[in-house]
Amino acid sequence: MTQQLPQIPSTEPELAGVRNFRDVGGLPTADGRRVRHGRLFRSGHLAHATAEDASFLSGLGLHTVFDFRNAADRRLDGLDVELPGVRSVNIPLSDPADGSEFWHMVRNGDVEQLRSILGDGKGTNRMIASYRSIIRDRTAEHSRVLHALAEDSVPALMHCAAGKDRAGLSIAVSLLAVGVEREAIEADYLKSNDAHRRYRVQRSDTSADGMSAEVMELLNPLFGAHAEFLAAAFATIEETWGSTDRYFSEGLGLAPETRERLRDRLLDEAR
Repeated sequence: MTQQLPQIPSTEPELAGVRNFRDVGGLPTADGRRVRHGRLFRSGHLAHATAEDASFLSGLGLHTVFDFRNAADRRLDGLDVELPGVRSVNIPLSDPADGSEFWHMVRNGDVEQLRSILGDGKGTNRMIASYRSIIRDRTAEHSRVLHALAEDSVPALMHCAAGKDRAGLSIAVSLLAVGVEREAIEADYLKSNDAHRRYRVQRSDTSADGMSAEVMELLNPLFGAHAEFLAAAFATIEETWGSTDRYFSEGLGLAPETRERLRDRLLDEAR
């Protein structure tokens, strides 16, 4: 039986300690339906949520919070605040050892060091490779998320550190599974660039030189949402599995009835 949940109006509060929060409700599917409001949310980490933030989040009726950060992320930012009655599921989508020296240099390196690791398109290429790898190599994790959403985990909030890359891909995969148009998925993904949502760059040198225009430009591929990154993820689906349907059936092991339950959970009623 389809779970009957109240329709919650779209709202985008600026939470004091949580970046990049939003409800993805309202996005259109290819067959004319829309994602219901109050079913699927996304954000940056919840470790710095204030009491008021936590009260707001608790009022959303969440069943599950999916945290895609790895152990290193959680040590850096802290564990999520506890939301009473909400299940918290940690599914790392990147290895803590991946690029530890790289990220140390991002936070602590001078402009010459940043040029060496990010200049001449290296930053963009690194992010594209990461997006491709998450799609290709993290099928078990995405399968777990989609099966959970189809069974009992809605309403759900998905987040990583910034709510942009790992959470962005997981949201994209979830929306793709229920038939949301790719243009709409991209438009939602790019909202992470809005000034009030964008993840704050963390640098040990916060001087004018350490946060110069050149430094910010070098760091932009890492801290911004770029359509070419998402396009690379979609291209990886086609290159690896041949079609979106085969990605879900063979790559993620979703049976047709599971995808239909997912659509019932996340979409409005068919017209």
